[in-house]
Amino acid sequence: MRPENDPPTAPVAIGERYRFDGVVVDVAAHTLERDGQPLAVEPKVFAALLVLLRHAGELVPHDELLDAVWGHRHITPGVLTRAIAQLRDVLGDDAHHPRYIHTQHAVGYRFIGELVPGAVDAAEGEPSLESQPPGEAASPTAMHQPAPATTPDHGHPHRGAAWRWLWSGAAVLVVLLVVAVWLDHRAAHTQVARHAEASIAVLPFTTLSDDQKDSYYAEGLSTEMHSALSEVPGIKVAAWLPPQAIDRRLDMRALGSKLGVAAVLDATIRRDGSRIRISARLSNTADGTTLWAHTYERDSKEIFDTQSEIANEVASTLVGVLPDGGGALRKRLTPTRNLAAYDSYLQGIYQLLSDGEDESAGATESFRKALTQDPQFARAQAGICRAEASNFINRHDGEAFDRAKAACERASTMDPSMSEVMLALGDLYDAKGEWGNAIGYFTQAASDPARRVAAYVGIAVVQSEQGHAQQATDYFNRALALNPRDGRIHAQIGYQQYLAGKLPQAIASFRKAVELLPDDADLWSSLGGLYLTAGQLADGERALQRSVAIRPTAGALSNLGEVEYLSGRYSAAVELLRRALRIDATDHVAWGNLGQALQAMGGNETEATNAFREAAERAQRYVDIKSDDAKALAELGWYRANLGQRDVARQLIAHSEALGGEPAEVAMNNAQSLARLGETDEARKRIVAARSAGIADYRISGNPVLRGILPGTGASERTGEQGKTE
Repeated sequence: MRPENDPPTAPVAIGERYRFDGVVVDVAAHTLERDGQPLAVEPKVFAALLVLLRHAGELVPHDELLDAVWGHRHITPGVLTRAIAQLRDVLGDDAHHPRYIHTQHAVGYRFIGELVPGAVDAAEGEPSLESQPPGEAASPTAMHQPAPATTPDHGHPHRGAAWRWLWSGAAVLVVLLVVAVWLDHRAAHTQVARHAEASIAVLPFTTLSDDQKDSYYAEGLSTEMHSALSEVPGIKVAAWLPPQAIDRRLDMRALGSKLGVAAVLDATIRRDGSRIRISARLSNTADGTTLWAHTYERDSKEIFDTQSEIANEVASTLVGVLPDGGGALRKRLTPTRNLAAYDSYLQGIYQLLSDGEDESAGATESFRKALTQDPQFARAQAGICRAEASNFINRHDGEAFDRAKAACERASTMDPSMSEVMLALGDLYDAKGEWGNAIGYFTQAASDPARRVAAYVGIAVVQSEQGHAQQATDYFNRALALNPRDGRIHAQIGYQQYLAGKLPQAIASFRKAVELLPDDADLWSSLGGLYLTAGQLADGERALQRSVAIRPTAGALSNLGEVEYLSGRYSAAVELLRRALRIDATDHVAWGNLGQALQAMGGNETEATNAFREAAERAQRYVDIKSDDAKALAELGWYRANLGQRDVARQLIAHSEALGGEPAEVAMNNAQSLARLGETDEARKRIVAARSAGIADYRISGNPVLRGILPGTGASERTGEQGKTE
């Protein structure tokens, strides 16, 4: 019988064999031979070989192999490395000059041997990896499809009674064999079903405190519980979903069906001075019954012990007695013994998960406060690492890169096992364009089930940025298979579609994202920006107004400012952009937009110049690190052109165009720069290129810098229009 934590054995097709260079792999017999001589290998090594053969010619990532062969959760990558080394030794393969198994450093392995044509004999198609690792998505690699077995010739139809008797006897044997196989399959299926029952969703906990601002405490505790349970062997934990993604009107059965889990953990929390009351319930989604429930009324300082008790009760209910007596859960749920530090940490987690572009600064401050209260609080240091990485990536804050790198390195020194640090480093190196390092860190982060969805998304983004569209799609699909209701995955897909010039698909992906997360201001802001890019002004303005109604963000206000600017309402544009900069003064784009709006309004030359100078300084710090961002280089060229730095602007125009990224936005910015420099013919060429690349006409005709050089217009006409508008 298969041990509880081993992955379910994949069904074996009768007669499934592989042959290469005199080697024969007989799956049903579980034998490996070369030139008729048996080769001895351990069962796990044989299983690893089988996975590679079933994906011959395709890259199989480390985590897929670990999942398929070992179940992954409590197996280190070193085990896989040793298994591959043993396999190479048995096959006589050289790691430096491989004939059979090629290593792609920090990513995975590929079988590169030449299978003998017709080498795979099977009575039926092979199973996909969906049936192998519990709770995982199918492998992105294409399966080898064996040729169907030929139909046996049962002979001439007019045979005597003896033949009919023999055939009926054979039929009985066949039926008995089929029943036996069915019973065996049913037993195996029951085993898998039992394993699948140990699946749970941790809902965001709800605060019952009089002060609703206390929600940070309840939600923070639930995210900590989610991460802790994700590390328990034998339990599949659904990816984290924010409160707005949970439909509380659904009963437990409907909720379980929607989330794809067998159990749901929910809790209410009330804090009253130094006392805390937690009512927790574990529900069976099959019939809606309660598996376990308890109410704790304790002093707040007992929160760590209380969390550990809840986690232990949940885990033991789902998988039985824990092998370490719950010691690992207690350690994970007691990252500090300083209550004030923990409170600050939970505030930081809450701000970080809100995913607002203006929230990461508050998160950083909360984590720093936690570290002041407990200098050894490693998870608080990891929080700073994540928040600063977000500042660099989302706000183009060049100074944040060094802060993020230093914070991540300190966190790794304090606790090398923290997967969230690996995730942040993956994001950081991806943003810098060091894709090899990024893939390596994301792969490490994926070993933690609690971070796997985010790690898969990270790998997908890196693959997309390298132009590997199919690999990117595969990893996005893996992430969606684990958490199909995560709107942020759809948003990431949409952003990559936008970068690839697939604007209608990008809009569709962001529409799906806001459908799943209807109260996410940043997603509505991004959707509004996409509508504007597509020339759908009314839709864009509605989406941006929806974003601002939920929570005013710098991005939404800046985009609304652009709508006003292109409509000729420059004073309104200036006011919106100033509001955006009061929220977030780190993004160079808002400063540049303010400069051009002030310039178009007239009478504000000094202020406009100061805005362009601020934009240029911030953009320069960003591109010094992210030197392959073509759009940012073109934007910097526009700022330099307005500052009268002709030669520098021309160099930036050439550099941005040589990179080839985001051609529409690059052409649009460079057209403005060349027009400002008085190079009308070159500017017109870029206008043609921008239109060809998909820039909406209103962005050209509504731009006061370009309007004067369009065919049929002149500078005097432009001045007259501005005078009438303002």
